Amino acid sequence: MADLIANSHSYRDLLARLKSQIRTAQVRAALAVNQQLVMLYWGIGREILERQQSEGWGSKVVERLAQDLRAEFPDMGGLSRTNLLYMRAFAEAWPDEVIVQQLVGQIPWGHNVRVIDLVKDREERLWYIRAAIEQGWSRNVLVMQIESGLYRRQGKAITNFSATLPAPQSDLARQLIKDPYNFDFLTLTSAAQERDLERGLLVHLRQFLVELGTGFAFVGSQVPLEVGGEEFKLDLLFYHLKLRCFCVIDLKMKPFKPEYAGKMNFYLAAVDDLLRHPQDQPSIGLILCRTKNRIIAEYALRNLSTPMGISEFRHLEQLPEQLQGTLPTIEEIEAELGRVEIS
Repeated sequence: MADLIANSHSYRDLLARLKSQIRTAQVRAALAVNQQLVMLYWGIGREILERQQSEGWGSKVVERLAQDLRAEFPDMGGLSRTNLLYMRAFAEAWPDEVIVQQLVGQIPWGHNVRVIDLVKDREERLWYIRAAIEQGWSRNVLVMQIESGLYRRQGKAITNFSATLPAPQSDLARQLIKDPYNFDFLTLTSAAQERDLERGLLVHLRQFLVELGTGFAFVGSQVPLEVGGEEFKLDLLFYHLKLRCFCVIDLKMKPFKPEYAGKMNFYLAAVDDLLRHPQDQPSIGLILCRTKNRIIAEYALRNLSTPMGISEFRHLEQLPEQLQGTLPTIEEIEAELGRVEIS
């Protein structure tokens, strides 16, 4: 069937048009500019999609197209059957050329393939593409953020920002704080304390900063503040470059309690008096706790005048030491499987 189609006038016309498009793109940019490459792939995908819809061709035509295009352009990568199918899916996902030119074409083709593969909702796809552009995510970071469900977590924390910050800053601050935070790079026991969580986050500071998001600059841990002749210490202190303010993070390995908000209110007042520069915006606080009751959290923030948010966090659970030795090792499991197969 594919050979019969390949001999038809319509197929030869399609092949000639695609060869012409590829040559034109090679001359204009040598396929070095990402947007040109993405637009080329979108154009190829649109041609395939339209011809399949109008001619009733099946998927085998794509395989024949891949063979003929690679024969014509042997030094050019990206013309495999798999990639042509991605081009078709890409054109189907983004029928509007303006969106491809102005937005989608700003991220590399590999990023686009991962978004098409992993995200099915159009608005969610657009959200991840915009975030990748704004935050300069690599392909691996993009995949990690998609798999962690960042779209569903971003801006979901309980905060009082709308009541304590001016409109432009409050909207930005609210979108920066997520719930829950994903600390899958940490393995802690159920008996772990705040200091264990803090040490783990500092050991994996790079992954922690990725999870916090672009703009957070690490200032220090256990940062001392002297108030009324007594010394108090902040668990973690950051400065946000876009918000132009300090961000105090208080770590709690227990469910949220109302008194945590009062303690954060004290910290923020002290930071604003002792550390904040005249050009800085008001400091914000983030209480990270194992769990929270939403109603209790909302009541705790209702009448506070300092901006803060409350979020949960997730981490990998480690078995208690007394149980670790009672479970089989990977080697023991593999050996047992080998005996079963032999028998």
